[in-house]
Amino acid sequence: MADQAGAADSIFLGGGGEGYTVPQQLLLKYGNRHGLIAGATGTGKTVTLQVLAEGFSAAGVPVFLSDVKGDLSGIAAPGSASHKLHEPFTKRAAQIGLDLQYRAFPVIFWDLFGEKGHPVRATVEEMGPLLLSRLLELSEPQEGVLNVAFRLSDEEGLPLLDLKDLQALLTFVAENAEDISGRYGLVSKESVGAIQRRLLVLENEGGSGLFGEPALDLADLMTVDSAGLGRISVLAADKLMNSPRLYATFLLWLLSELFEALPEIGDPDKPKLVFFFDEAHLLFTDAPKALVAKVEQVARLIRSKGVGVYFITQNPADVPDNILGQLGNRVQHALRAFTAKDQKDLAKAAETYRPNPRFAIDEAIRDVGTGEAVTSLLEAKGVPGIAERTLIRPPSSQLGPIDQAGRAAVMAGSPVKGKYEQVLDRDSAFEKLRVKSEAAAREAADAEAREVAEKQEHERARRYDGQGYGSDQPKRSSGRSDSIGATFAKSFARQLGSRSGQAIIRGVLGSLFGKR
Repeated sequence: MADQAGAADSIFLGGGGEGYTVPQQLLLKYGNRHGLIAGATGTGKTVTLQVLAEGFSAAGVPVFLSDVKGDLSGIAAPGSASHKLHEPFTKRAAQIGLDLQYRAFPVIFWDLFGEKGHPVRATVEEMGPLLLSRLLELSEPQEGVLNVAFRLSDEEGLPLLDLKDLQALLTFVAENAEDISGRYGLVSKESVGAIQRRLLVLENEGGSGLFGEPALDLADLMTVDSAGLGRISVLAADKLMNSPRLYATFLLWLLSELFEALPEIGDPDKPKLVFFFDEAHLLFTDAPKALVAKVEQVARLIRSKGVGVYFITQNPADVPDNILGQLGNRVQHALRAFTAKDQKDLAKAAETYRPNPRFAIDEAIRDVGTGEAVTSLLEAKGVPGIAERTLIRPPSSQLGPIDQAGRAAVMAGSPVKGKYEQVLDRDSAFEKLRVKSEAAAREAADAEAREVAEKQEHERARRYDGQGYGSDQPKRSSGRSDSIGATFAKSFARQLGSRSGQAIIRGVLGSLFGKR
């Protein structure tokens, strides 16, 4: 019988072949060659995700996954003989030759809203203008203005940590559009106003909680427990899915940060981290070509850094072909073919598998039952395996959500307890611009006071010479003609002309790299 995880160098996924007795193993050394879990709603994708997460964890590989339906939290608790599916699970385990033993796995709960897990944040400057433009659904001119704002932030030492920093900098850009346009190209107040309105929408959706400090330390996603099991980071995403663009952008940012931060390690014996991207279609829907191209680049290169990315979606057609071709380990649950488009998608999905003479792949993909899938896992030398109809093994952990008491107990014993709960608000663009603004206001007030004093002195001189025109007319002070904003603009323009700026390197997806 197969043990819980499979052989030492593989993960036991289920039984295939005649009678479902041939073990289907995902080789750990190819775990970073990425993967796909696809299938219609209710066909067993979530269980497959849970089984793979358990297998990687048991092999000492940390895992990150998003819990979009709220039912993956049970991975922190052992399965139970009292569960309604215990009997069918034990029957399936016997059929595929699995010695099923229930157990829990080490879990860290995360939540962008800080309700069902530790808060997880990024700074605005880490997110970068490309991903932020995607999040805010900006037009090309608006994205250009946002890039100008980020450039000012970089060159003038105005850290963008949270949304109020970005809002303050955009307000400054609008007030000083003429001076800034002369240096960076046209900046319109209308574009700035549109960005500010999109930021307001993001705040109303709860997105402001994503931005700030302490920012997520990637090392906290890549730990093992005292027994050597990889910790499974579970992001509570059921509420987050109400803002699908925020969900997709956050996961894409996290993936890009891993890509930028991790060193090259070549072909490891097992991955350093496995990243499950559920509802992957949200990443690509209406995405500009430039963004899709960069995602393709990250997927192609991040495997050499030991990270495996597994996309979970209903239809393989949701994933662009250039990215789909990089997904070596595939689990295809049932696809329904009710329409002509469905039939075309089904045929296309079948074409990507290595043929099996025992059955027609397109018919198998259409006919497999719940908990069954057509699988193709990489074999020796990274060659795609022959497609097999596979009964997916039952999970060892609890199927379904953990209760509130169980979640609280897991969080109480978390290795990051207390690290992210308290928000930090250090001096950043908002505070620095406020200081500059106050200084500009004082300068304008001083100029006005000097003008008043000069005027009074002139009046005294007129009375002294008895003519009213014997002394030189005083020079007009700039305080009357220049508003506070104009005074500030001129002061800032002088700073721009005198500073060389600091070198800032932005990564492949525009996130800040090199400034930590």
